[in-house]
Amino acid sequence: MVEWRISDAPVDWPEANAAMEARVAAIRAGEADELVWLLEHPPLYTAGTSARAEDLLRPDRFPVHQARRGGEYTYHGPGQRVAYAMLDLAARGRDVRRFVWALEEWTIRALARFAVDGGRRDGRVGVWVRRPEKGPGAEDKIAAIGVRLRRWVSFHGIAVNLEPDLSHYDGIVPCGIRGHGVTSLADLGLIVSPAELDMALIEAFEEVFGGTGPATR
Repeated sequence: MVEWRISDAPVDWPEANAAMEARVAAIRAGEADELVWLLEHPPLYTAGTSARAEDLLRPDRFPVHQARRGGEYTYHGPGQRVAYAMLDLAARGRDVRRFVWALEEWTIRALARFAVDGGRRDGRVGVWVRRPEKGPGAEDKIAAIGVRLRRWVSFHGIAVNLEPDLSHYDGIVPCGIRGHGVTSLADLGLIVSPAELDMALIEAFEEVFGGTGPATR
């Protein structure tokens, strides 16, 4: 069974990263169960392994952390639900592409519970929604995905925009993608509580990955 942890108060990024590192080591050693941790962070930027210096537009706006996950720059902050997934891929098929597809599917199915038609886009990471009111072909990103593996145990995961301050994205080129915007459930006119989003994520995870256990705070 996958353990679920929900943190109601914001968690500093270094604290979360250290906790993930410790849990991944314990999972790999057979000393702990898999874990999905739902939380939010204070405002900050993280840089993935492909981050380019020119995509950090305002380096003095928020703290910048080197995440060593895949991907480029992303934002975390209040109103964004982060789901850190520490899963044993050695027991789940050792298929990295399938795992990334499953993270996307998890996010898409959770959003569908609020009638949001999220989808994948070739060449653009994350989960996207069409914004026809902004013009023909307009699309915004509503969720980011970035993972890291250590000896087939995953960490980092997904970040879904519930109601963050979208102007905070102005300090970076999100995931290195220009020409598209960023949105949230609130920006789409949907009033969704953190608890409702958490339940949607738990239910969708069970559909995609299976083995969901009780959530604790």
